[in-house]
Amino acid sequence: MHLLALNPTDSVTEGFLPAAARLGLAVTLLTDQPEAHERAYGRQDHAFPALDIVPCDVRDFAEVISRIAADGRPRAVFTNSDHLQTQAALAAEYFGLPGKDWRAALRTKNKAELRRALAAAGPDVADPVCSPDPVWSAELATGQEPATLAGLDAPYPCVVKPREGVASEDVVLVADADELVRRCVEIRARRPGAALVVEEFLDGELRTLETLGDGRTLHVLGGFRTELSPPPHFVEERLHLLPAPLPQPHTDQVLAQLRALGVGFGVCHTEYVVQGDRARLIEVNYRAIGDQCDLVLAELLGIPLFEYVLRTHLGEPLPDDLGARTDGRVRMEYVLADRAGRLASAPPASVTQRDGVRLDYRPLRGVGEEHPLHRTNRDFLGVLRATGTDQGRIDAAVAQFLAAHRWEIV
Repeated sequence: MHLLALNPTDSVTEGFLPAAARLGLAVTLLTDQPEAHERAYGRQDHAFPALDIVPCDVRDFAEVISRIAADGRPRAVFTNSDHLQTQAALAAEYFGLPGKDWRAALRTKNKAELRRALAAAGPDVADPVCSPDPVWSAELATGQEPATLAGLDAPYPCVVKPREGVASEDVVLVADADELVRRCVEIRARRPGAALVVEEFLDGELRTLETLGDGRTLHVLGGFRTELSPPPHFVEERLHLLPAPLPQPHTDQVLAQLRALGVGFGVCHTEYVVQGDRARLIEVNYRAIGDQCDLVLAELLGIPLFEYVLRTHLGEPLPDDLGARTDGRVRMEYVLADRAGRLASAPPASVTQRDGVRLDYRPLRGVGEEHPLHRTNRDFLGVLRATGTDQGRIDAAVAQFLAAHRWEIV
Protein backbone atom coordinates (compact mmCIF):
# COMPACT_ATOMS: atom_id res chain seq x y z
CA MET A 1 0.00 0.00 0.00
CA HIS A 2 1.16 3.52 -0.77
CA LEU A 3 0.20 6.02 1.91
CA LEU A 4 0.41 9.79 1.35
CA ALA A 5 1.09 12.05 4.33
CA LEU A 6 2.31 15.49 5.34
CA ASN A 7 3.14 15.69 9.07
CA PRO A 8 2.70 12.66 11.37
CA THR A 9 -0.73 12.39 13.00
CA ASP A 10 -2.25 10.21 15.72
CA SER A 11 -4.72 8.82 13.18
CA VAL A 12 -1.92 7.37 11.09
CA THR A 13 0.54 6.54 13.89
CA GLU A 14 -1.96 4.86 16.23
CA GLY A 15 -4.69 3.91 13.78
CA PHE A 16 -3.87 3.23 10.15
CA LEU A 17 -0.28 1.98 10.36
CA PRO A 18 -1.03 -0.60 13.10
CA ALA A 19 -4.11 -1.63 11.08
CA ALA A 20 -1.92 -2.13 8.00
CA ALA A 21 0.37 -4.34 10.09
CA ARG A 22 -2.60 -6.44 11.25
CA LEU A 23 -3.65 -6.84 7.61
CA GLY A 24 -0.16 -7.99 6.66
CA LEU A 25 0.48 -5.00 4.36
CA ALA A 26 3.84 -3.49 3.57
CA VAL A 27 3.56 0.31 3.40
CA THR A 28 5.43 2.83 1.29
CA LEU A 29 4.86 6.19 2.96
CA LEU A 30 5.25 9.14 0.59
CA THR A 31 5.78 12.41 2.41
CA ASP A 32 7.37 15.83 2.15
CA GLN A 33 8.44 15.52 5.82
CA PRO A 34 10.40 12.23 5.98
CA GLU A 35 12.52 13.21 8.99
CA ALA A 36 9.43 13.98 11.07
CA HIS A 37 8.00 10.54 10.31
CA GLU A 38 11.28 8.81 11.09
CA ARG A 39 11.33 10.51 14.50
CA ALA A 40 7.64 9.83 15.21
CA TYR A 41 7.75 6.11 14.51
CA GLY A 42 11.08 5.56 16.20
CA ARG A 43 9.63 6.41 19.62
CA GLN A 44 6.31 4.56 19.39
CA ASP A 45 5.37 1.25 20.98
CA HIS A 46 2.86 0.29 18.29
CA ALA A 47 3.36 -2.65 15.95
CA PHE A 48 4.09 -1.10 12.56
CA PRO A 49 4.10 -2.79 9.16
CA ALA A 50 7.17 -3.11 6.98
CA LEU A 51 7.58 0.61 6.32
CA ASP A 52 9.52 2.46 3.64
CA ILE A 53 9.49 6.25 4.10
CA VAL A 54 10.09 7.99 0.77
CA PRO A 55 10.54 11.75 0.19
CA CYS A 56 7.99 13.10 -2.29
CA ASP A 57 6.24 16.35 -3.15
CA VAL A 58 2.90 14.82 -2.18
CA ARG A 59 0.91 17.98 -2.97
CA ASP A 60 1.73 17.46 -6.67
CA PHE A 61 -0.38 14.59 -8.02
CA ALA A 62 1.92 14.15 -11.02
CA GLU A 63 4.92 13.62 -8.72
CA VAL A 64 2.90 11.19 -6.62
CA ILE A 65 1.95 9.14 -9.68
CA SER A 66 5.52 9.20 -11.00
CA ARG A 67 6.98 8.06 -7.66
CA ILE A 68 4.45 5.26 -7.26
CA ALA A 69 4.97 4.10 -10.85
CA ALA A 70 8.71 3.81 -10.20
CA ASP A 71 7.92 1.17 -7.55
CA GLY A 72 5.89 -0.99 -9.92
CA ARG A 73 2.15 -1.53 -9.87
CA PRO A 74 0.69 -0.56 -6.48
CA ARG A 75 -1.95 -2.51 -4.61
CA ALA A 76 -3.65 0.51 -3.01
CA VAL A 77 -3.23 4.27 -2.64
CA PHE A 78 -4.52 5.87 0.54
CA THR A 79 -4.29 9.06 2.57
CA ASN A 80 -6.00 10.42 5.65
CA SER A 81 -4.72 13.95 5.07
CA ASP A 82 -7.21 16.75 4.47
CA HIS A 83 -4.78 18.26 1.97
CA LEU A 84 -4.03 15.16 -0.11
CA GLN A 85 -7.38 13.53 -0.85
CA THR A 86 -7.55 14.76 -4.44
CA GLN A 87 -3.97 13.70 -5.15
CA ALA A 88 -4.55 10.23 -3.72
CA ALA A 89 -7.82 9.86 -5.63
CA LEU A 90 -6.19 10.88 -8.92
CA ALA A 91 -3.32 8.44 -8.33
CA ALA A 92 -5.72 5.60 -7.54
CA GLU A 93 -7.72 6.31 -10.68
CA TYR A 94 -4.55 6.48 -12.79
CA PHE A 95 -3.55 3.00 -11.67
CA GLY A 96 -7.09 1.61 -11.94
CA LEU A 97 -7.39 1.08 -8.19
CA PRO A 98 -10.37 1.52 -5.87
CA GLY A 99 -10.59 5.02 -4.45
CA LYS A 100 -12.58 8.16 -4.01
CA ASP A 101 -13.90 10.10 -6.98
CA TRP A 102 -11.31 12.86 -7.37
CA ARG A 103 -14.10 15.31 -8.23
CA ALA A 104 -15.82 14.63 -4.92
CA ALA A 105 -12.49 14.97 -3.12
CA LEU A 106 -11.88 18.33 -4.78
CA ARG A 107 -15.37 19.74 -4.23
CA THR A 108 -15.35 18.84 -0.54
CA LYS A 109 -11.89 20.33 0.02
CA ASN A 110 -12.75 23.51 -1.89
CA LYS A 111 -15.41 25.18 0.26
CA ALA A 112 -16.57 27.51 -2.51
CA GLU A 113 -17.03 24.58 -4.89
CA LEU A 114 -18.88 22.66 -2.16
CA ARG A 115 -21.44 25.49 -1.88
CA ARG A 116 -21.82 25.67 -5.65
CA ALA A 117 -22.31 21.91 -5.92
CA LEU A 118 -25.00 21.86 -3.23
CA ALA A 119 -26.78 24.83 -4.81
CA ALA A 120 -26.75 23.08 -8.20
CA ALA A 121 -28.21 19.92 -6.65
CA GLY A 122 -31.53 21.67 -6.06
CA PRO A 123 -33.89 22.02 -3.11
CA ASP A 124 -35.00 18.38 -3.00
CA VAL A 125 -31.44 17.23 -2.33
CA ALA A 126 -29.47 20.11 -0.89
CA ASP A 127 -32.11 21.25 1.58
CA PRO A 128 -35.53 19.54 1.49
CA VAL A 129 -37.10 22.23 3.67
CA CYS A 130 -35.82 25.48 2.27
CA SER A 131 -34.21 27.12 -0.73
CA PRO A 132 -31.95 25.54 -3.36
CA ASP A 133 -28.89 27.28 -1.86
CA PRO A 134 -28.98 26.32 1.82
CA VAL A 135 -26.06 28.53 2.89
CA TRP A 136 -25.25 31.97 1.49
CA SER A 137 -21.62 32.27 0.42
CA ALA A 138 -19.22 34.29 -1.70
CA GLU A 139 -15.62 33.76 -2.81
CA LEU A 140 -12.57 36.01 -2.77
CA ALA A 141 -10.47 34.33 -5.41
CA THR A 142 -6.71 34.33 -5.67
CA GLY A 143 -5.64 37.70 -7.07
CA GLN A 144 -8.77 39.54 -5.95
CA GLU A 145 -8.25 42.34 -3.46
CA PRO A 146 -10.13 42.26 -0.12
CA ALA A 147 -11.39 45.80 -0.81
CA THR A 148 -13.70 44.34 -3.47
CA LEU A 149 -15.76 42.83 -0.64
CA ALA A 150 -16.69 46.24 0.80
CA GLY A 151 -19.91 46.38 -1.21
CA LEU A 152 -20.84 42.74 -0.68
CA ASP A 153 -24.49 42.22 0.23
CA ALA A 154 -23.66 39.75 3.00
CA PRO A 155 -25.95 38.62 5.84
CA TYR A 156 -23.92 40.06 8.73
CA PRO A 157 -22.60 38.74 11.00
CA CYS A 158 -20.90 36.28 8.67
CA VAL A 159 -17.86 34.04 8.67
CA VAL A 160 -14.67 34.37 6.64
CA LYS A 161 -12.35 31.41 6.20
CA PRO A 162 -9.64 30.09 3.85
CA ARG A 163 -11.21 28.26 0.93
CA GLU A 164 -9.08 25.16 1.52
CA GLY A 165 -8.47 25.67 5.24
CA VAL A 166 -8.51 23.16 8.09
CA ALA A 167 -8.81 23.07 11.90
CA SER A 168 -10.56 26.45 12.15
CA GLU A 169 -7.32 28.21 11.25
CA ASP A 170 -8.05 31.82 10.24
CA VAL A 171 -11.79 31.23 10.59
CA VAL A 172 -13.41 34.29 12.17
CA LEU A 173 -16.83 35.88 12.66
CA VAL A 174 -17.12 39.43 11.31
CA ALA A 175 -19.75 41.99 12.24
CA ASP A 176 -19.81 44.30 9.20
CA ALA A 177 -18.22 45.16 5.87
CA ASP A 178 -15.33 47.12 7.39
CA GLU A 179 -14.35 44.24 9.64
CA LEU A 180 -14.73 41.78 6.77
CA VAL A 181 -12.21 43.67 4.65
CA ARG A 182 -9.85 44.15 7.60
CA ARG A 183 -9.92 40.46 8.56
CA CYS A 184 -9.32 39.40 4.95
CA VAL A 185 -6.28 41.68 4.79
CA GLU A 186 -4.98 40.11 8.03
CA ILE A 187 -5.48 36.57 6.74
CA ARG A 188 -3.80 37.41 3.43
CA ALA A 189 -0.80 38.76 5.35
CA ARG A 190 -0.40 35.27 6.86
CA ARG A 191 -1.45 33.45 3.69
CA PRO A 192 -0.32 35.51 0.69
CA GLY A 193 -2.72 35.19 -2.21
CA ALA A 194 -4.96 32.64 -0.47
CA ALA A 195 -8.50 32.27 -1.79
CA LEU A 196 -11.10 32.98 0.91
CA VAL A 197 -14.77 32.19 1.40
CA VAL A 198 -17.36 34.39 3.08
CA GLU A 199 -20.35 32.46 4.42
CA GLU A 200 -23.56 32.95 6.29
CA PHE A 201 -23.06 32.42 10.03
CA LEU A 202 -24.86 29.22 11.00
CA ASP A 203 -25.98 29.63 14.59
CA GLY A 204 -27.12 26.50 16.38
CA GLU A 205 -25.95 23.21 17.84
CA LEU A 206 -22.89 21.87 16.04
CA ARG A 207 -22.86 18.16 15.26
CA THR A 208 -20.82 15.74 13.22
CA LEU A 209 -21.70 12.68 11.16
CA GLU A 210 -19.10 9.95 10.70
CA THR A 211 -19.61 7.65 7.72
CA LEU A 212 -17.85 4.74 6.03
CA GLY A 213 -18.66 3.42 2.57
CA ASP A 214 -17.35 1.10 -0.11
CA GLY A 215 -19.13 2.73 -3.05
CA ARG A 216 -22.06 0.35 -2.63
CA THR A 217 -23.02 0.58 1.03
CA LEU A 218 -22.72 3.69 3.20
CA HIS A 219 -22.64 3.04 6.95
CA VAL A 220 -23.29 5.67 9.59
CA LEU A 221 -20.64 5.07 12.26
CA GLY A 222 -21.92 7.66 14.69
CA GLY A 223 -21.88 11.35 15.43
CA PHE A 224 -20.71 13.90 17.97
CA ARG A 225 -22.12 17.05 19.53
CA THR A 226 -19.40 19.68 19.53
CA GLU A 227 -18.96 22.64 21.87
CA LEU A 228 -16.91 25.57 20.59
CA SER A 229 -15.12 28.52 22.13
CA PRO A 230 -17.09 31.80 22.04
CA PRO A 231 -17.00 33.77 18.76
CA PRO A 232 -15.33 35.40 16.93
CA HIS A 233 -13.13 32.26 16.77
CA PHE A 234 -14.27 28.65 16.51
CA VAL A 235 -12.06 26.29 18.52
CA GLU A 236 -13.37 22.89 19.59
CA GLU A 237 -13.44 22.61 23.38
CA ARG A 238 -15.26 19.29 23.89
CA LEU A 239 -17.22 16.63 22.06
CA HIS A 240 -19.90 14.22 23.26
CA LEU A 241 -20.85 11.08 21.36
CA LEU A 242 -24.45 11.20 20.19
CA PRO A 243 -26.30 8.03 21.28
CA ALA A 244 -27.53 5.71 18.54
CA PRO A 245 -29.80 5.87 16.67
CA LEU A 246 -28.81 9.33 15.49
CA PRO A 247 -31.45 12.10 15.40
CA GLN A 248 -33.75 12.43 12.42
CA PRO A 249 -34.49 14.10 10.05
CA HIS A 250 -31.01 15.60 10.30
CA THR A 251 -29.04 12.42 9.58
CA ASP A 252 -30.99 11.66 6.40
CA GLN A 253 -30.57 15.26 5.22
CA VAL A 254 -26.81 15.11 5.70
CA LEU A 255 -26.63 11.79 3.86
CA ALA A 256 -28.62 13.26 0.97
CA GLN A 257 -26.18 16.15 0.72
CA LEU A 258 -23.21 13.79 0.80
CA ARG A 259 -24.75 11.82 -2.08
CA ALA A 260 -25.19 15.07 -4.01
CA LEU A 261 -21.49 15.79 -3.51
CA GLY A 262 -20.50 12.30 -4.66
CA VAL A 263 -19.22 11.25 -1.24
CA GLY A 264 -19.60 7.57 -0.42
CA PHE A 265 -16.24 5.81 -0.53
CA GLY A 266 -14.01 5.32 2.46
CA VAL A 267 -14.32 7.30 5.65
CA CYS A 268 -15.77 10.82 5.95
CA HIS A 269 -16.23 13.39 8.73
CA THR A 270 -19.03 15.92 8.15
CA GLU A 271 -19.86 18.95 10.30
CA TYR A 272 -23.31 20.52 10.31
CA VAL A 273 -25.51 22.83 12.38
CA VAL A 274 -29.00 21.95 13.55
CA GLN A 275 -31.61 24.66 13.01
CA GLY A 276 -35.01 23.20 13.87
CA ASP A 277 -35.66 20.39 11.40
CA ARG A 278 -32.86 21.54 9.11
CA ALA A 279 -29.33 20.16 8.91
CA ARG A 280 -27.11 22.83 7.36
CA LEU A 281 -23.63 21.75 6.30
CA ILE A 282 -20.58 23.62 7.50
CA GLU A 283 -17.97 21.45 5.84
CA VAL A 284 -17.21 17.95 4.63
CA ASN A 285 -13.83 16.48 5.54
CA TYR A 286 -13.30 13.45 3.32
CA ARG A 287 -11.17 11.60 5.92
CA ALA A 288 -11.51 10.26 9.44
CA ILE A 289 -12.39 12.60 12.30
CA GLY A 290 -9.20 13.68 14.03
CA ASP A 291 -7.87 14.88 17.39
CA GLN A 292 -8.05 11.27 18.67
CA CYS A 293 -11.84 11.03 18.17
CA ASP A 294 -11.36 8.31 15.54
CA LEU A 295 -9.31 6.26 17.97
CA VAL A 296 -12.01 6.55 20.62
CA LEU A 297 -14.78 5.81 18.11
CA ALA A 298 -13.13 2.56 17.07
CA GLU A 299 -12.78 1.58 20.73
CA LEU A 300 -16.38 2.38 21.63
CA LEU A 301 -17.89 0.73 18.58
CA GLY A 302 -15.81 -2.39 19.15
CA ILE A 303 -15.04 -2.78 15.45
CA PRO A 304 -11.78 -2.87 13.44
CA LEU A 305 -12.54 0.58 12.05
CA PHE A 306 -9.11 1.36 10.62
CA GLU A 307 -8.88 -2.07 8.98
CA TYR A 308 -12.31 -1.54 7.42
CA VAL A 309 -11.16 1.78 5.95
CA LEU A 310 -8.04 0.23 4.45
CA ARG A 311 -9.98 -2.76 3.14
CA THR A 312 -12.22 -0.46 1.08
CA HIS A 313 -9.11 0.90 -0.64
CA LEU A 314 -7.98 -2.67 -1.27
CA GLY A 315 -11.24 -3.27 -3.13
CA GLU A 316 -12.92 -5.37 -0.46
CA PRO A 317 -16.64 -4.82 0.23
CA LEU A 318 -17.81 -3.84 3.68
CA PRO A 319 -20.13 -6.18 5.57
CA ASP A 320 -23.80 -5.23 5.50
CA ASP A 321 -23.67 -5.08 9.30
CA LEU A 322 -20.50 -3.79 10.95
CA GLY A 323 -21.54 -5.29 14.29
CA ALA A 324 -20.92 -2.05 16.16
CA ARG A 325 -21.83 -1.60 19.82
CA THR A 326 -24.28 1.18 20.66
CA ASP A 327 -24.01 1.45 24.45
CA GLY A 328 -20.71 3.37 24.64
CA ARG A 329 -20.46 7.03 25.60
CA VAL A 330 -17.52 9.41 25.41
CA ARG A 331 -16.54 12.93 26.26
CA MET A 332 -13.48 14.41 24.58
CA GLU A 333 -12.22 17.34 26.65
CA TYR A 334 -9.51 19.56 25.17
CA VAL A 335 -7.44 21.67 27.56
CA LEU A 336 -6.78 24.95 25.75
CA ALA A 337 -4.09 27.57 26.18
CA ASP A 338 -5.74 30.91 26.88
CA ARG A 339 -2.64 32.98 26.22
CA ALA A 340 0.73 32.89 24.49
CA GLY A 341 3.73 31.88 26.56
CA ARG A 342 5.70 29.02 28.07
CA LEU A 343 3.95 26.04 29.62
CA ALA A 344 5.40 26.06 33.14
CA SER A 345 3.47 23.17 34.67
CA ALA A 346 0.98 20.53 33.54
CA PRO A 347 -0.06 17.01 34.59
CA PRO A 348 1.68 13.99 33.04
CA ALA A 349 0.00 11.35 30.94
CA SER A 350 -2.25 9.07 32.95
CA VAL A 351 -4.88 6.35 32.60
CA THR A 352 -7.32 5.66 35.42
CA GLN A 353 -10.55 3.70 35.76
CA ARG A 354 -13.21 4.21 38.42
CA ASP A 355 -16.98 3.76 38.73
CA GLY A 356 -17.21 2.45 35.17
CA VAL A 357 -15.38 5.46 33.65
CA ARG A 358 -11.98 5.26 31.99
CA LEU A 359 -9.97 8.49 31.91
CA ASP A 360 -7.08 8.65 29.45
CA TYR A 361 -5.17 11.95 29.60
CA ARG A 362 -2.51 12.70 26.99
CA PRO A 363 -0.34 15.84 27.00
CA LEU A 364 -0.10 17.52 23.62
CA ARG A 365 2.46 20.16 24.61
CA GLY A 366 5.53 19.55 26.71
CA VAL A 367 6.36 21.47 29.86
CA GLY A 368 8.85 24.17 28.94
CA GLU A 369 7.56 24.67 25.41
CA GLU A 370 6.70 28.20 24.36
CA HIS A 371 4.04 28.95 21.77
CA PRO A 372 2.02 31.86 20.42
CA LEU A 373 -1.78 31.80 20.72
CA HIS A 374 -3.13 30.35 17.49
CA ARG A 375 -6.90 30.19 18.24
CA THR A 376 -6.99 26.73 16.61
CA ASN A 377 -6.44 23.17 17.80
CA ARG A 378 -2.74 24.01 17.92
CA ASP A 379 -3.62 25.63 21.27
CA PHE A 380 -4.48 22.24 22.77
CA LEU A 381 -2.33 21.56 25.83
CA GLY A 382 -3.77 18.10 26.32
CA VAL A 383 -6.74 15.88 25.58
CA LEU A 384 -8.80 13.93 28.10
CA ARG A 385 -10.67 10.92 26.73
CA ALA A 386 -13.44 9.88 29.11
CA THR A 387 -15.33 6.71 28.14
CA GLY A 388 -17.96 4.52 29.71
CA THR A 389 -21.67 3.76 29.40
CA ASP A 390 -23.13 6.39 31.76
CA GLN A 391 -22.89 10.01 30.58
CA GLY A 392 -23.53 11.45 34.03
CA ARG A 393 -20.66 9.53 35.55
CA ILE A 394 -18.42 10.51 32.64
CA ASP A 395 -19.18 14.22 33.09
CA ALA A 396 -18.58 13.99 36.85
CA ALA A 397 -15.24 12.24 36.33
CA VAL A 398 -14.11 14.89 33.85
CA ALA A 399 -15.07 17.69 36.23
CA GLN A 400 -13.10 16.03 39.04
CA PHE A 401 -10.03 15.56 36.85
CA LEU A 402 -10.00 19.17 35.68
CA ALA A 403 -10.46 20.46 39.22
CA ALA A 404 -7.58 18.33 40.50
CA HIS A 405 -5.00 19.47 37.93
CA ARG A 406 -3.45 22.70 36.83
CA TRP A 407 -1.97 23.96 33.58
CA GLU A 408 0.15 27.10 34.05
CA ILE A 409 1.39 29.34 31.24
CA VAL A 410 3.89 32.11 32.02
